[in-house]
Amino acid sequence: MDDETLFTIGALAERTGLTVKTIRFYSDKGIVPPTSHSPAGYRLYDIDALARLELVRTLRELDIDLPTVRRVLARETSLAEVAAAHAAALAAQIRVLRLRRAVLQAVANRESKPQEMDLMHKLVNLTQTERHRYIHDFIDDTFGGVDANPAMVELLRSSMPDLPEEPAADQVEAWMELVQLVQDNDFRAAVRRMAEYQEQQRADGDSTGLHHDLTETVRAEVGRALGAGVAPDAVEAAAVVDTLTARYAETFGKPDDADLRRWVAERLAVANDVRVTRYWQLVATINGWPPMADLEPVFTWFGQALRSHPAK
Repeated sequence: MDDETLFTIGALAERTGLTVKTIRFYSDKGIVPPTSHSPAGYRLYDIDALARLELVRTLRELDIDLPTVRRVLARETSLAEVAAAHAAALAAQIRVLRLRRAVLQAVANRESKPQEMDLMHKLVNLTQTERHRYIHDFIDDTFGGVDANPAMVELLRSSMPDLPEEPAADQVEAWMELVQLVQDNDFRAAVRRMAEYQEQQRADGDSTGLHHDLTETVRAEVGRALGAGVAPDAVEAAAVVDTLTARYAETFGKPDDADLRRWVAERLAVANDVRVTRYWQLVATINGWPPMADLEPVFTWFGQALRSHPAK
């Protein structure tokens, strides 16, 4: 072989940017062995050894361990397989780092104490199944053993909060607040009362499901009244009540009379809990859904208007 095609360790160091010590280490380990030796015993490397060394440098810069580098060079594993495995590992590390960043941002936003930060970190690191267990336990405790509206139970179970793998700080905060909410005994007791009320209504013959259209009608009609500054006890409110009770009578197959108004007011009093609204707002934030409107002012106005205008 012509000496012009051979490189000393010093020449390799200049071409690759590696130190002489590092090249000697790779050589001693048999990763990039010398092609030959000079008459004086110095190690010499050909162009293939240079290419091999540059590959080693690149793999090491990508944090691939020496045993794996050796297998790649020995063709015991393909470079594509190694790259795919390490890309997946890096993706996992990136997700972890982003999750930690979101937790730290949430801690800063909430000005959390160490105990809350530790709890937040544990909660977001649960598996999806473990996170869902909090909600299933809440539903089992509040609706279990009660013949409540099955459509409502199904809605709760099918609308699980799914914290993304890379959540934003507000999603971490929402998840933290949601866990605290569903573990609150007062909230559980209130939802249990709602479930028992639904059971009573079903026993009285109410087999209807959810009433999204009716809720939207209430929101629209009362929203206009609120926007116009109409007080619930004002004369103008009577027309709004008439419109809405007519819809309730049609939906539930009841006469539109004073008994219906008392019954609607009772339903509103049982269901209108700001914490229920907050539950759905938190689920929406966690799942990245559009923000949910706060209907508590709407139902409060409607309840007051029903009491102020008890009969047609």
